[in-house]
Amino acid sequence: MTKPYGKLVGVSLGPGDPGLITRRAWDALCSGARWIYPVSRAGEKSYALSIVERAGLSVPAGAVELVFPMTRDALALDEAWMLAAGRTAALLAEGTDVVFLVEGDASTFATFGHLARVVRERLPDVNVETIPGVSSFAAAAAATGRTLAEEGETLAVIPAAYGVGAIDHLLDGFDTLVLLKVKPMLDEIIDLLERRGLLADSCFIEKVGAPDERVVHDVASLRGKAVNYLSLMLVRRAEHQRNEDRRAGSARKER
Repeated sequence: MTKPYGKLVGVSLGPGDPGLITRRAWDALCSGARWIYPVSRAGEKSYALSIVERAGLSVPAGAVELVFPMTRDALALDEAWMLAAGRTAALLAEGTDVVFLVEGDASTFATFGHLARVVRERLPDVNVETIPGVSSFAAAAAATGRTLAEEGETLAVIPAAYGVGAIDHLLDGFDTLVLLKVKPMLDEIIDLLERRGLLADSCFIEKVGAPDERVVHDVASLRGKAVNYLSLMLVRRAEHQRNEDRRAGSARKER
């Protein structure tokens, strides 16, 4: 008789504050399942793992790091994904449940979704569970006292890597824009927001919920400065701009 596979569980930990780990995620971490966690280089400290450690949990013996390099080299990425999926599939084949530690929410711009798809290609019968968590942008809005969207308003969430052209276009159609991973594009985004008159309505947040969280309301002061990879920006159009756009939209409909 074939031994059944273990279950693969994506455990969302929230963006940095261990107090945002849900009860369901905590139960999964304490279930005796094998832990796997992402790093960008072998032997590097895992941010996801640090959240759990700050929550007071000890890393169990046998926890496995999976390397997902920060590169745009397609061949290097494919090789890393295949190695990670192969290692995960091998652990599941032992019949033990495996939990993959995810900072933020496992369904939102996270590594887990792709890993789960590749593992399913190898093990079509494997059971996969996703435990939802607090997203970085929801935590950032709470940390800064901002509202992401109120009734009747619109919200867009995109990686900043889509480029200033896409960001400029989206600013015309949404009341609030969340720009994730702004580090490589920061100066260009600041220039765009300055041209659009939106600097005063923007806020930069780095490593939200972590001990070294940083919130910057004077976004222009970051021009030319180094920032962390785990950073985002909240951009909210001023009330008068939103009202003008709504009036313009209504006028077009009446024609």
